[in-house]
Amino acid sequence: MILVVNSGSSSIKVELFDAGLASVIEGAVSEIGGAARLRLGAQAQAVAAPDHAAALGQLLQALAAQGITVDRLTAVAHRIVHGGAHLTAPARLTPAVLAQISACNDLAPLHNPHNLSGIAAVMRLAPDLPQYGSFDTAFHATNPDLAVTYAIPQAERDKGIRRYGFHGLSYAGLVDHLRPNLPDRLLALHLGNGSSLCAIVEGRSVANSMGYSPLDGLVMGSRAGSIDGMAVLRMASDHGIDHAAHILNHDSGLRALGGTHNMAQLLALDTDQARFAVDHFCYWAGRQAGSAIVAMGGVDAIAFTGGIGENAAAVRDRIMGHLACFGTVPVYVVPAEEERQIARDALSLMQGGTA
Repeated sequence: MILVVNSGSSSIKVELFDAGLASVIEGAVSEIGGAARLRLGAQAQAVAAPDHAAALGQLLQALAAQGITVDRLTAVAHRIVHGGAHLTAPARLTPAVLAQISACNDLAPLHNPHNLSGIAAVMRLAPDLPQYGSFDTAFHATNPDLAVTYAIPQAERDKGIRRYGFHGLSYAGLVDHLRPNLPDRLLALHLGNGSSLCAIVEGRSVANSMGYSPLDGLVMGSRAGSIDGMAVLRMASDHGIDHAAHILNHDSGLRALGGTHNMAQLLALDTDQARFAVDHFCYWAGRQAGSAIVAMGGVDAIAFTGGIGENAAAVRDRIMGHLACFGTVPVYVVPAEEERQIARDALSLMQGGTA
């Protein structure tokens, strides 16, 4: 069995898959460092989880209590947000690969260190258990230089300041889901608390709305999306860099416009503020989708995934209304299966293939 670990900034999610990639059980520890709660299957309880290592230990203990001990696992596979310019395919987590992931910490300071802490926790608890990593940036390694290069001095580009793109595991799973009938030019939208869109030509990413970080692009639950760099500098001058970063990542987006990051609540509210937040979200998704369609030279189909993309038909309809000028194309709604994609990557590597 393969245990997939997804370490976020304040939570850890796990899902267990059997050899046929069927889900066995899933769970999570939320509010790490605070009033942490553990959920495994239908059971939930308060736990002591001051850090990610402790949280993962609690999850492994809960699995063991249900008879799923570490010795029954064949591998642990991790979602790693940022692989930089060099980690562009799933990999066995060797010391050399871990060093490369650590070198990307400055590129994803809110994510990669927590990903590494989950890997280290497994290593301490089960040092002989193989571990694998799948990178959220890897799917976009096929973007051309024109799509990823910022028009800034070479010295700044040499620091790794470029577009990377994220949600790659979601898009890779979406592509696999649609095969063998994958459209040649597919506009894919991953809409949730984090949102992005991707231009996919013959199964390969050619453009993504996110950039150097997951902040760029579409309006999101609590992230601003695209914003003028000078406006960011103004906010940093007014509030300091750390507080400005917090505002842009945690206090913006739907939360800033509508008072909540919950799209279902906004759709249910009959207020001008809520309607504006939803209209803003859909307008900018449609407007940036036009850019992605240009990158593909047209569009043959559109696919929605993610919590909002899968469940909010009203949002899908509004976005499609903005895209009506491109003609009528098939629309797919695809379940987000990032964890299964990670397990699929690990299984392929274990079997001696390429993920």
